Amino acid sequence: MYTADQASNTVTVINPKTNQVLGTIPLGQDRLSQILGPVDTSEVGVHGLGFSRDGSLLDVISVNSNSVQLIRTKNNTIVHTTYIGRSPHEGFVSPDGRTVWVAVRGQNYVSVISTRTGRELQRITTANGPSKVVFSPDGTLAYVNHLRARVVEVIRVADRRIVKTIHGTAPESSDEAISPDGRELWLGHPFTGQETVIDAKRMRVITILNTGPRTNHTQFITKPDGLEYAYVTVGGLNETLVYRDHGGAPPTLVTRIKDHGYGPHGIWPSPDNTRIYVGLQNSDEVDVINTATNTVIKTLHVGQDPMALVYVANAVPQGSSRQGLTRQGLNRPVENLAVQTQGVRGTASLTVRQLDDTDQLVFNGRGLPPKRNVTLSGVRPDGATIPLFTVTASASGDVDQALSYTDFIGVYPRAVLTPALPRAARIAIAPGDPLCGT
Repeated sequence: MYTADQASNTVTVINPKTNQVLGTIPLGQDRLSQILGPVDTSEVGVHGLGFSRDGSLLDVISVNSNSVQLIRTKNNTIVHTTYIGRSPHEGFVSPDGRTVWVAVRGQNYVSVISTRTGRELQRITTANGPSKVVFSPDGTLAYVNHLRARVVEVIRVADRRIVKTIHGTAPESSDEAISPDGRELWLGHPFTGQETVIDAKRMRVITILNTGPRTNHTQFITKPDGLEYAYVTVGGLNETLVYRDHGGAPPTLVTRIKDHGYGPHGIWPSPDNTRIYVGLQNSDEVDVINTATNTVIKTLHVGQDPMALVYVANAVPQGSSRQGLTRQGLNRPVENLAVQTQGVRGTASLTVRQLDDTDQLVFNGRGLPPKRNVTLSGVRPDGATIPLFTVTASASGDVDQALSYTDFIGVYPRAVLTPALPRAARIAIAPGDPLCGT
């Protein structure tokens, strides 16, 4: 099992049989000063994961360095690195294992790359902002969802042509998943808190569910009685929602699983459907869920800022797969703070993780004054309040994952959010105070 760790620029390797974290594959630097240097040749923003159906290859997409890497799972070695267009997001190895299809979200195409040579073979033009590519179980079709278009495009794999466009999805889809029987496609919409359910056979929208803020990834479990369930991670609620699938009819919510950490994001089931694994983005952890009871039975500490998560069957036919692994990004301090609000309505939270040379601050706000500037300040033990950064809430009053960097752990025990002062009246930071760069 693997997680893509965006802050430490690693892939965490886990043995799901023993629930043991074996180590990390380092793909980039974990020092901000090196990442921002004038010359950096490693990967930044390790985010997306996919794999070949025989389990021999893992594909890794780094959103900031615009790269796609293939890793040989039996020994954790990089086969090749391919640099493509702006902000690639998620991709998957084609069913025949010959190509990797990657959604280039910053542009308007799917990049098709040879798994043998690493050469980009074709760019399939799509609507604006393709987010992910998944293939039908029989391997004949590929489905592409979009961040900036309310459509799903269906591509015939044989000739790589778009054969159908499904309209009527909720806006801003980031992730998608197809059910094991190929009947349904589920899309996550983190910025609107919704999930679109699509009939993949009739190619039409079944329903749009209101799931909650930062709705992230979905995966499916088939129980021993043959019934199918969809598990949806909702980062803003710190919950994984479980829906009963009714085969073409709108699904029904069965239960909510309270995750043992913050920001559930990536999710994947075990092949026998007895377990499902949830990456906790803001806790640097993975929850192991028993699907018979829908309870968390184990929580594992992984690399920093885990995004995508996949379970790759038959990845290591022999041995322990410890070759080339490091401890980069493991067992580093991370804190989640409820931010006190003063003079503004709404709620706010702050994730602070210790990088190798500074701390990363990830700020989230809900129900804040729409389109208004707010300032996050650290509060020292002596009560002094030091402004750290100012952000603007969206039209709906939200702030999603605003990033900043400064020394915070051991300096500020708490944080406060206030209305931003007019620019001319803002308090100057005194010499020697920590500065913050966004």
